[in-house]
Amino acid sequence: MKLVRFGAKGHEKPGLVDASGTIRDLSAHIGDINGAALSPDSLSKLKALDPSTLPAVAAGTRLGSCVERPGNFIAVGLNYADHAAESNMPVPEQPILFNKAPNCVQGPDDVIVIPKGSEKTDWEVELAIVIGKTALYIDEKNALDYVAGYCICNDISERAFQTERGGQWMKGKGSPTFGPLGPWLVTKDEIKDVQDLGMTLDLNGKRVQNGSTKTMIFGVAHLVAYISQFMQLDAGDVITTGTPPGVGMGMKPPVYLKAGDSMKVGITGLGEQHQKVEAYKG
Repeated sequence: MKLVRFGAKGHEKPGLVDASGTIRDLSAHIGDINGAALSPDSLSKLKALDPSTLPAVAAGTRLGSCVERPGNFIAVGLNYADHAAESNMPVPEQPILFNKAPNCVQGPDDVIVIPKGSEKTDWEVELAIVIGKTALYIDEKNALDYVAGYCICNDISERAFQTERGGQWMKGKGSPTFGPLGPWLVTKDEIKDVQDLGMTLDLNGKRVQNGSTKTMIFGVAHLVAYISQFMQLDAGDVITTGTPPGVGMGMKPPVYLKAGDSMKVGITGLGEQHQKVEAYKG
């Protein structure tokens, strides 16, 4: 299934995408795309529904984040060797983990806002994992049993905040609008091999990132199991898993987002995001 959340900001409703691409309203069956709705039992019940019996949603309706604001929004740094190289950082021996602010989650086509005082706002196409049931101290061989599905994340990052202000990377990762998710949450049964998905990001019509999840240093199953050794993952939590090369920081000279820029972000089987960039106006 392809699950979505549609409607005005703060008033999104749950839906699914039928075989023709029409969004169907799931409000009569679940309250939202969140922890309870993402359990294996709930997903099985939703999959058994006949989409043609569900109300159709008008074409062009805004899409929100494909999962309701998560309790935990965890990110993995330097998870592609070639991205580590362009960042002039060593390939990690264990996953590098940091947090993104849950309230930076937004819709896939919502505007990206450059933070106040920013001069180095950057882009990162990433595969995001959505957890489907509580995971704590789990084994890698069983880790995908705890995954509900996958979506696109554009891990927007302010590099000066991240690397030049001391302390944790999260300083550059959690500003408002820095976590667009979607357009769809695609359940794992629809993804034949999550470690072989093409990843692209176009900036102003020019392809700047062109990679694949097959070049991850630490794969999806390893990441879910590894993170569960340090914290409890709950249904609805999101893990964004790192980016291939082609970010602005790695260009010579570096290129950063500016007001008026546009991005198209895609992963095979997971759809596309389309974003405009604006300056902070507060």
